[in-house]
This record gives sequence, C-alpha cells and structure tokens, in this order.
Amino acid sequence: MLVWVYTAMTMAQPLPATGADAPVSAEVGKALLTKYQCNRCHQSTGLPAVALHMDCVQCHRAIHAGTFEATPEQLKAWQQNIVDLTATPSLDGLHQRLRRDWLAAMLREPHDLRPRLSATMPRLSMDDEEVATLARYLVPRPLPEAAIAGDPAKGRALLDTRGCGLCHSMSGVAPLRLSQPKRPPPGPALSDALLLAPDLSHTRRRFQTARLEQWLRDPRSLKSDALMPKEDLTAAEARDVAAYLLTAKLAPPQPAPMPQRLPLLKRRVTYSEVATAVFGHTCVHCHADPDYAVGDGGPGNTGGFGYAPKGVNLTGYATIQAGYIADDGERHSLFAKMPDGTPRLVAALWARHSEVRGAPIPNLRGMPLGLPPLSPEHIRLVATWAAQGRPE
Repeated sequence: MLVWVYTAMTMAQPLPATGADAPVSAEVGKALLTKYQCNRCHQSTGLPAVALHMDCVQCHRAIHAGTFEATPEQLKAWQQNIVDLTATPSLDGLHQRLRRDWLAAMLREPHDLRPRLSATMPRLSMDDEEVATLARYLVPRPLPEAAIAGDPAKGRALLDTRGCGLCHSMSGVAPLRLSQPKRPPPGPALSDALLLAPDLSHTRRRFQTARLEQWLRDPRSLKSDALMPKEDLTAAEARDVAAYLLTAKLAPPQPAPMPQRLPLLKRRVTYSEVATAVFGHTCVHCHADPDYAVGDGGPGNTGGFGYAPKGVNLTGYATIQAGYIADDGERHSLFAKMPDGTPRLVAALWARHSEVRGAPIPNLRGMPLGLPPLSPEHIRLVATWAAQGRPE
C-alpha cells in the first residue's frame, strides 16, 4: 500500500526568511559557537582547531593510539580510564539535513541519540534566545516539508535485507534483522560508523524530509565525511525506506527505571579510596588543577563550554574542601545539604541519572557532564565518605 506524507506539495525550495527567521550573521553565529566551545568536541564548526589537550575527542583518540605526548605509564593508566568521547559527529552539511526545530530542542535539552555512543551532548547553560539564534545560524534556510510517496512495507524489507541493522537500531518497532549487506561497510571507519549510527526512530523529528531520499541514496552528497556507505538504492527504493522511517508506528518509549539509592556503607571510607575509585577516573577531566590537566583545569574548575570558572578542583583532599564558586561570587561547600538533606555533590551525581532519563532537575547540573552516570555503588561510596565527615 502506498503512503503519502506531506505538508507541502510544492517543489522543495528554502522557506523565505522573515521576522524570527531572519539570517544570523557569521559574526554572531561563530561567537556563540566560540562561547560554548563547540570545536572542543566537533569538527567542521568553522572555528579554528583547538590545542590537542583541549580537544576532548582527538585527545582521547591520540591517547588510545599511543601518540599523545606522555610517559608509557601515564598512557597505560589513561587508556584504561578513558572509554568515553572517542568519536563525535562533525557538523559538516548539518544545514542541508537537519530540522531547525529538532536542533533547537537538542541544544536546549540534549538526549540520547546514538545507542552505542556512551556520551551525549552536555547539558549547557544556553538561554532560549541563544538556542534560537544558534539553531537559525546552523540551519539558516530549512526546506519546506516534502511530499514523499512510498510503500512502508517494502521500505522495512529493504532495511532488513540491506544490512542496515548492522549499524542502526530503531526503537519502537520490531528489531531490524542483521542480514548480511551486499557489500561490507568501510573497514577502517567501521568502529566509528557503529558508534555514530543514530537510532532511526529519531528520523521523523530530526531530518528535513525534502533531503531524506537524497541522504538514503548518497549520504556524502549532503555530508562530505559521512560514514554511512552509499547504497545502490533506486529512487523508488529510497522513497519506500523514507516512507517507513517517517510513518512506521512506534511503540512509546519505556525509560529505564531510576536506580535505587543504596544504604550507606557501615565500614570506614577514606578520601584515598574515593579518589582512587571515583574522582581520579572521570571527575578530574573537568575539575582539575591546570598543571595536573596539561594546562586546562576543565569547565568545572577554570571554566569552559560556556560555564564561568567554578573553582572545583577534585585532584586533592584540601582542594575538594575549598568547595565551589557560586553565582554570588562566594565559595560554598560541595557538601552543603540540599533541601532533602543530600550533600550537593552527591545530589549532582544522582541528577545525571535523571537527565539521561529525560527528567533534568532545574538549577542542578548532573555530573559527570554529558557522560554516563556513576553507578549506585560509586555514588554510595561518595555519600558514605561525606556522611562520615570526609576522613582523609
């Protein structure tokens, strides 16, 4: 059965820019990209490359490749600890593919898009005006919704027989079959392709429908560094796949339940144990002394990603006790009690669990920023240490 999906029957031409859609100058757009340091994680931002030690992804890749300038002992330790942020999508061709409203929603409240990518975009402190301005800059002239004719059943069959399930999943429908593709994906880039492959259930909210068929037939015609291979789809086959991606009935998402807080440990917990098990792994990436972190104290200490310096240094017992710089310019304890009695640091660790479940807590940034939440066992270790008076 053929399905038509449309909101405009005209040829796909950019919408005219009026009022709130007025073009954003390169100066304003790049100023926002600079303020939020988008080039620390993404390529093709139009900004100069940052130094290696400030490039989150390239630094991690260099460490795993053994090319980062460090001692063998340091590299070995870092290679064991660094498992996140080894790949991120570039912004190349973004304006030709993505919907402006979806991009604005992602900037406002980042969500998990790529199931195999452990990190997500960090929850930044952009206000509504900045979100709207940056979205207009990155997608200046979106195309109107296009009329797409296709057979969803044939489209689903093509997803199964072309091996799309090798890289992609699609939440809310029966799992894609892992049929052998007609030809293998590009070998050297396969690991990155797997990590960066999005969940296809997001396509209908994410993609400009006027570009979807072109993307399915030749990804690199819209994104020069696309890792998705070019399939030999006919125009009719691309329409069928597009029809399925845009119209398949999706079961409502079932968020994972919030993990239960574990009771405090009855044994003594020292700073040394907490530092070894928790602070020294992920936390010091964003909260460190500049000398310790090769010149950059991280967004949680010396500032970054649009955040003012908070002065949180987790590399030593004394520096942790110094707390953080609040909006009032004064230092406050990381262990001050929240309204429910939870120390602020512990509350921030639990807040990350809420964020990944789509329920961010107002005025409390989940930690670690953009990375997987700490396990309940590790949070219990920090909470026990705090409850015991933070013994050294």
